Amino acid sequence: MTRESNIEQATIEWLEDLGYPYLPGEELAENFKEVVLKKDLRGFLEKAYPGLPLEVYDLAVGEFTNNAGVDLDHRNRSFHLKLTKGLELPYENSKGEEKAIHMYPLDYENPDNNTYRVVNQFSVTGKNVRRPDVIVFINGLPLVLFELKNWYDEKTSIKEAFNQIGHYKKDIPELFEYNALTVISDGNEAQHGMFSSSLEWFAPWKSIDGRTTVADGDFQMHTLLFGLFPKERLLNYIKNFIFHEDHNGTLIKKGAKYHQFFGVNFAVDAAKRAVRPYGDGRIGVIWHTQGSGKSISMAMYTGILRSLPELKNPTIVVQVDRSDLDFQLYENFVLAKDLVGEVSHAESTDELRSLLSAGAGGVIFTTIEKFRLKLGYEDTEGEEEHPVLSERENVIVMADEAHRTQYGLLDGFASNLRKALPNASFIGFTGTPIDKKDADTEAVFGSVIHTYDIQQAVADKATVNIYYEPRLAKLHLWNEDIDEEVAAITETDEEDGNMNWAAIEDAAGAADRVKELASDILRHFTLRTETLEGKAMIVCMSRRNCVKMYDALTALEGCPEIAVVMTGNISKDPKEWNPHIRTKEAKEALKKRFRDPKDPLKMVIVRDMWLTGFDAPCVHTMYVDKIMRGHNLMQAITRTNRVFRDKDNGVIVDYIGIGDNLRNAARKYTQGGGKGKPTIDMKQALELFNDQIEACLQYIPGDIDYSPWKRLREGDKLLLVKTAVNAIVPSDEDSQNFMLGEKKLSGLLSIVKNQPVIQDKAVDVLFIQHVAKAVRNAKSVRIQRENHRERVKELISQSIDSEAVVDVFAMAGIEKPDISILDETFLLGAKEEKDGHALKIELIKNILKDEIKLRLPKNIKKYTSLKEELERILERYHTNALDSYATILELVKRAQELQHEDSRTKELGLSEEELAFYDILAAKKEIISEKGPIQDIVKAVVKAVKKNLQLDWTKKENAKAQIRLAVKHELRRRVSMSELDAILQEIMEQAEGQFKDWTA
Repeated sequence: MTRESNIEQATIEWLEDLGYPYLPGEELAENFKEVVLKKDLRGFLEKAYPGLPLEVYDLAVGEFTNNAGVDLDHRNRSFHLKLTKGLELPYENSKGEEKAIHMYPLDYENPDNNTYRVVNQFSVTGKNVRRPDVIVFINGLPLVLFELKNWYDEKTSIKEAFNQIGHYKKDIPELFEYNALTVISDGNEAQHGMFSSSLEWFAPWKSIDGRTTVADGDFQMHTLLFGLFPKERLLNYIKNFIFHEDHNGTLIKKGAKYHQFFGVNFAVDAAKRAVRPYGDGRIGVIWHTQGSGKSISMAMYTGILRSLPELKNPTIVVQVDRSDLDFQLYENFVLAKDLVGEVSHAESTDELRSLLSAGAGGVIFTTIEKFRLKLGYEDTEGEEEHPVLSERENVIVMADEAHRTQYGLLDGFASNLRKALPNASFIGFTGTPIDKKDADTEAVFGSVIHTYDIQQAVADKATVNIYYEPRLAKLHLWNEDIDEEVAAITETDEEDGNMNWAAIEDAAGAADRVKELASDILRHFTLRTETLEGKAMIVCMSRRNCVKMYDALTALEGCPEIAVVMTGNISKDPKEWNPHIRTKEAKEALKKRFRDPKDPLKMVIVRDMWLTGFDAPCVHTMYVDKIMRGHNLMQAITRTNRVFRDKDNGVIVDYIGIGDNLRNAARKYTQGGGKGKPTIDMKQALELFNDQIEACLQYIPGDIDYSPWKRLREGDKLLLVKTAVNAIVPSDEDSQNFMLGEKKLSGLLSIVKNQPVIQDKAVDVLFIQHVAKAVRNAKSVRIQRENHRERVKELISQSIDSEAVVDVFAMAGIEKPDISILDETFLLGAKEEKDGHALKIELIKNILKDEIKLRLPKNIKKYTSLKEELERILERYHTNALDSYATILELVKRAQELQHEDSRTKELGLSEEELAFYDILAAKKEIISEKGPIQDIVKAVVKAVKKNLQLDWTKKENAKAQIRLAVKHELRRRVSMSELDAILQEIMEQAEGQFKDWTA
């Protein structure tokens, strides 16, 4: 049987294969004492920087291990900056001359010069003593942590490993000051991420060479280790692919995924070959699909280029074709300043020329139109040709989604750029395929360096699937009769005056049509958000239609908060539009609100703004009432594909007929070498939905006839569900697979629920969901919980059928999930009903486990012993030492003990928190000298404890001493001095367990 230790051993063996020597944690002198192996660190520094005064090494070790910051995230950033950028240390040489040396704690250029150790079971002392599974030390610094779970234990998962990291952060935070990378695994899955990230941002490493992606069946830990942990790669990752974003004092640590790491490194190699005078200036194209972190890749690429000695402090020009893209990308680079350094933003043509004419170095943001010729005035002539701004060869132009503007090489802005920077080199970054009909891409940028397409992004969960749903076909405006000239019109300004555009806009904005669309949008969005919290964007053909849509929606009852996002022209716009015209600052404030999933602003109506270069991960639906095609269409629809919490999909609802354009975009995509489709149509979603129903029904016995479900009495429904549950629950594997299958089914239901044909499957879905709910409760009952995912399932069920979801407590004859009313008669009645005993044992076991867990802090000693007793009963049952009937009898006795505890609080006139202290004192009542009820002493003791509590008191010795003194004061006259310390120790242990999370 594979155990947790086997996965640990395999990890260590593979790391040894990669050249990491193994050492057991208990053999290290620092075990239990320190998290940094300071002898290793000092040894490296002495070897890497020989001949310095001894105090310099002491100073360096101190500086590298003393991290400033108000919290763990800031201390981790402080260390990471020293780790990657080094430290400048002053000293005096033997002649008394003042010198300085720049030291790095790692040798990035010569990986074998570092000291590596892979250590398991290394104990760290903090709030509690913890022992992470595996730590990789480099030069004594604990840079990588592995937390591993048993592959074959169905009760554990990768989530359990992730949760354990959360406990480590609280118990041994000092270890994470130095952490660069965290790996979690349950044997089957292995994912890497930042220690401060939520689970959704951990990801598998799916390539060893960066060119081929491993099959899903490959062993993920093996791929991760051999793909990322070769020494040179790991050092490269630590130095160049990790950074902290500062959001007004809140730090977010980010690290590259495998496609970013390999894509950027391939692009660095391409730059070394292509940058003049080494090559012809055509670096190539990085094509990473929308939503897969392209802007972060660009920042990482910029940081590496700026550090390459062969480029001699290059100037990086980040060029886009629109101001909204410019500002969004600029913001992302500013957030990544730990990697890229300071960034300049050219606000005007003159400022751009000034920046480019300056010396080497720096990052400059600009739009392509700033490479314009200057017009003449009364006393000056206009420019006929753009002036040369820099002839340096270490200028690199990064074009973001701007390949369309780079082809006018004979005339226009692109031509001006080439004249301004005649020796520059060019690289293109894009999230959509380049249209080969428009230009010879290789002639401008060079060949494609790396591709990360939709299919792979969805498989990696870097993005979510987008489903396409055509609505209100009778109102579609797009058909073969509309002039092809519309294609050109849609690319121009709405005030173009073109007759065709005006006619289409008028038809789309007809009052009756807008009213009907608004009603349908609100109905659809309300249904969608019942089962998936999130936000939506509505895309209209013109600013005028945006305002009409806003007015129609806000007139409807139940409409959430909405905003129109558009530009304004106060000399031409009607005054009624004024509420929708905002300053730049107001737009930014609105953008922050819309990105915040908790903010009540739920929908925005746009024409062009926010359709490119704008990320709001909580957006899951887009309502399209505007003709779009090609690049613009692809950019727009991918606003819905960002990963966010429980979001499984994005949905595009089409009111104007963009289906053909989507198909054309898909053809262009696959012709460009990409795999997967931009959207999945509703027909395919329905096929997946039906297949998933069949997959779930495999676990339900075929002789259960639930077809008359809606006509059945409640009692008959419960019997059917119980029969199905009894067939599934005995197998943990079947239970897990069935619950996962129902989860997938419910996710698909949120997409197809508006399709009339699913009513034929409503009974199947209802029965599957009722059974899944009962199985879930039988397997994992949680007292006093309000689980969001379960709430989602209930809402989904109610959206098909208003009947209440079956509850296993109701099925067991229990009115509500409360231990005090466990119905002993019901549980012990029906002896002949053997098939129900396994379910009852599972139910009572989970109720008791969670109830003990809930009560444990209130009476540590009592409930620890009860927990151990429960485990002994279950162990005897599983080894067949107890039959099922005797097991139920024993479990119910334990439940009665808990019931007795509830009655004792009433009899003694004590609160639950006082009862534990009562038990401590009552056990020693013979040494209490004071006459009268012990309850009075208990109340005085608890009052003394609570009066002296303060935030994080368990971590402060002076705070604990203050509480001990207060309790002593209450007990001194009542307990002899010889017995006082023993009682006091027990009271303090109980107080620490019961009030450890106290807040004012």
